[in-house]
Amino acid sequence: MGTRSTTTIYEGDTPLVTFYRQYDGYPSGHGAELAAYLDGAEIGNGIPGSGYAPKFFNGAGDLAFRLIAHFKPHDVPGSFYIVPTSHTDEEYNYRVYVVVGEPVLIAMDSDVPVKVTPAEFLAALVDA
Repeated sequence: MGTRSTTTIYEGDTPLVTFYRQYDGYPSGHGAELAAYLDGAEIGNGIPGSGYAPKFFNGAGDLAFRLIAHFKPHDVPGSFYIVPTSHTDEEYNYRVYVVVGEPVLIAMDSDVPVKVTPAEFLAALVDA
């Protein structure tokens, strides 16, 4: 039996998409991988013509698409699924808040109820 989780990406305070992970959803598993991927993310509106940082995302939609691709990079059935944004009743439910020009923030229903940066999320795991 796995440790299930959901991750909802928000554009501001509006839920954009939710994906479900069937196993390893605990904070030191999925939470740590999520925070590590998002740490240092820069959110813009339009792609700069002269280049951009490796963790540049062109808005919440770009971040959501690339984050999902990160977690499910292979054409293999199972493990990860897109679910309705109302599906947030798993053991761990992560929320990722994206606003152009601001740091990406993460919250979690139980352990991290407030919005924190990915670096703060990772630091909290180390301190736990």
